[in-house]
Amino acid sequence: SACTSDARANCQTEPEACTLASLKSGDDGNNCIHITFGFGPAMAEKKKCCTSFVVMGASGDLAKKKIYPTLWLLYKGKLLPVGTKIVGYARTHMAISELREKCVIKAKDNEKELLDAFWASNSYVSGSYTEREAFAKLDSELKTLERGADVANRLFYLALPPSVFETVTTHIKEAAMSAKGWTRIIVEKPFGKDSESSAQLTRHLSSVFTEDEIYRIDHYLGKEMVQTLLVLRFANAIFQPLWNRDNIKAIVISFKEPFGTQGRGGYFDEFGIIRDVMQNHLLQVLCLVAMEKPVSTRAEEIRDEKVKVLRSVPELKLGEVVLGQYVGNPQGEGEAKEGYLDDPTVPKGSVTPTFATAVLHIKNERWDGVPFILRCGKALNERKAEIRIQFRDVPGDIFPGKTRRNELVIRLQPNEAMYMKVMMKQPGISFEPIEGELDLTYKNRFKDVTLPDAYERLLLDVFNGSQAHFVRSDELAEAWRIFTPLLHQIEKERVVPIQYPYGSRGPKESDELVSKYGFHYSGTYKWVDH
Repeated sequence: SACTSDARANCQTEPEACTLASLKSGDDGNNCIHITFGFGPAMAEKKKCCTSFVVMGASGDLAKKKIYPTLWLLYKGKLLPVGTKIVGYARTHMAISELREKCVIKAKDNEKELLDAFWASNSYVSGSYTEREAFAKLDSELKTLERGADVANRLFYLALPPSVFETVTTHIKEAAMSAKGWTRIIVEKPFGKDSESSAQLTRHLSSVFTEDEIYRIDHYLGKEMVQTLLVLRFANAIFQPLWNRDNIKAIVISFKEPFGTQGRGGYFDEFGIIRDVMQNHLLQVLCLVAMEKPVSTRAEEIRDEKVKVLRSVPELKLGEVVLGQYVGNPQGEGEAKEGYLDDPTVPKGSVTPTFATAVLHIKNERWDGVPFILRCGKALNERKAEIRIQFRDVPGDIFPGKTRRNELVIRLQPNEAMYMKVMMKQPGISFEPIEGELDLTYKNRFKDVTLPDAYERLLLDVFNGSQAHFVRSDELAEAWRIFTPLLHQIEKERVVPIQYPYGSRGPKESDELVSKYGFHYSGTYKWVDH
C-alpha cells in the first residue's frame, strides 16, 4: 500500500513509518498514512492529524493582501490538509473580525457560507516579537487547537521585516516547536543585503533549524511558465541539441513594471532594483534556463544543478551594467508626471537605481560566449516579464538582408504564452520572407483551465514537504557572491543612474549595451492577437 500524493496533502506521521512506500511513490516520506507490515498484506492505519499555519506579522500588508487571500483560495479549492487551523500573530491587538475586514479577499455571492467557514478556522494571538513569554503563550494556543490529534504539525510564515528574523526564529525554536509532528519555517526575501548579511542570516537559521525545515520563498519559482521551463527543456527532444552556444546567440530575461514606487519609495530605496528583482527573481529564471538535466525531478537534484550554474558565473562588473532612475514625464498623466525623487518617502538626492540591465556570463562548456542579459525596471512602458532566446544567424543565407533571427519567447506574465518566431513566405504571389510565429498562448490552448497563483503552488509545496521551488542556502550564497562586489562599488562610489522618462523603454544606453553583446532587436515583428 504505497503512500500517495493525496495522503501527503493531508497530515503527516513520522517519515520512518512510510520509508518503503516512499521509495515506491517518490514521496518524501511525510504523509498521514501509517504503514504496518506483518505476515499478511500491508495495513494502513489513519491517524488524526492537525496542521497549524501560523502567520507571523498577520497585521501587515503581505499577510492581508497575499497570504490570507492565498489560504482562502486553497481552502475554497479543498487543497488544505484536513484539520488545518490558521493562526494570525502580530503585535497589534485586534479581533479576528477586524482582521477579516482588513484582508483583501474576493468571494462570490454564493461563497458567503464557505467564507464564513474559512474564517471560523482562523484565530488570532497578539504578542511581542522579542519576548519569549509571548511565544510560550502562542504555543499554549496551538496546543489547545491540537488537542486530540495524534500528529500535530506547525508551519510558520515569517511575513516580517528582516530586522526581527533572528529574534522570532530563536523564540519559535525555544518555545513553539511541535512536539508531535514537523515544524517548517517560510522566510520571505530579502535574504540579506549582501554576502555578509545573508551569510549571517543563514548561519543563524541553520543554528536553530535544519535545512529541510527552512523554505526561502521566491514567488517567481511558483509561476506557471517558470515551472514549465523544466518540462519544455527536458521533455522535448527538439530543443536538446539546440540548447547551447553553437546555436544560441544571446538570451534576454526581462521584468518590466509600468508604475513607480507608489509612495513606498522609502522602503524600496533601502534595496534598489538589483536587490529587489535582479539578484533573486531573474537569477532564478537564469538558472532554470541554463542548468544541466538533473538525474530526476527530486528537489535536491534540481537544486544541485542550479547551484552548478551559479558557480560558473563570474562576479558582475560595473562596465557590464547600465543603471537608470525614472523622472517625471511632462506628457504623462497623474503619477507619470512624478519622478522617483518626487516621492516624499525617498531620501533627497538618492542615487538608488529603479532600472538595471546587466550582462552575465556562464563559464562552462554549454554556455561559454553566450551573454545572459538581465533587464528590469519600474515606470516603464508596459507590464511584462519574459525570456527571449535568440538563435544565431542563418549560415549561407540566400535571402540576404531579409531574414531575422529565430527567437523562442516565453512570456511569464501577463497572458502566459510561448512562441517561436520563424521566417515564412509572405502569403500570396510574393516570394518574400516575413516573420511569423509558432504560437502557444495559454488562454487559447487551455481555455477551461484556471492557472493557480504562484503563492498557491508554493504554499502547497510547503505542506507537502517539497523544496524543489525554494532557495537553498548554498544557492543563495552563490547568488550574493555574483552581485555583492558590484553593489558595494555602486554604493561606495555613489554611481549616478541615467535618467529616463516615466513610461519609456528605459535608458537608451541599455539598448546599446544589449546590442553590443550581440542581441539584435529588429523592431519589425508584429504580434497578432488570436
